Amino acid sequence: MLFYLILDTNYLILTMTILQIDTATTVCSVALAKDGKTTAVKQVDQRNIHAEVITVFIDELLAETGSHYKDIDAITVSCGPGSYTGLRIGISTAKGLCFALDKPLIAIETLESMAHGIIDNPALLSSFNFQLSTPLLCPMIDARRMEVYTAIFNTNGKNIVPTAAEIIDEHSFADLLKNNQILFFGDGAEKCREVLGHNPNAQFLPGFTNSATHLSKKAAEKFARKDFEDVAYFEPFYLKDFIAGKKSV
Repeated sequence: MLFYLILDTNYLILTMTILQIDTATTVCSVALAKDGKTTAVKQVDQRNIHAEVITVFIDELLAETGSHYKDIDAITVSCGPGSYTGLRIGISTAKGLCFALDKPLIAIETLESMAHGIIDNPALLSSFNFQLSTPLLCPMIDARRMEVYTAIFNTNGKNIVPTAAEIIDEHSFADLLKNNQILFFGDGAEKCREVLGHNPNAQFLPGFTNSATHLSKKAAEKFARKDFEDVAYFEPFYLKDFIAGKKSV
């Protein structure tokens, strides 16, 4: 629901509430944001628990904040790439809520939301000793073995290198690392430290966790532009086909 606060006859302030969902990795996260700022979040980093807890988290989040489903103006979801199963659960939940509540769906690519988890936290960036002007940001999502889903952004959020599935070796990002410092982060970054860490321009942020809170600012911008998805036809951004593993005997 959109609430309008009338301060006088000339001004009108719009308050916008968005429910945000991120299940693209091992983290299951839901958040509420008002006017682009996170007001509450519930999340857990545990594999294969998303289907069990996501609707519980949403109900608890609304109850704990004194909110109701009718108060929600839009649903935002982190749409991939990432875990095939996690994405299906998160996006199915988001689409179900949009249909039930007759609310618009906002989709944000997961790597972009991860980049905003850094961009929107300037204190975090300033804690690094970057010598070569402004760094580039390289979020990484684990895609098994030495493969990651990754992209590169500048600190204004501009996509410098598009999203791709990359097998990382000692030559990866070599051209960019010649003249730029790059901050690598996400659940795929730590396994790449051994092959990339020899380069003095490569820095790593340990312990970065995906979160629905990273969607807040971008979701508000998309809402203002009415940049909504077609709920009936929207699908996750898998990037590559799902390959089922063999069951152990």
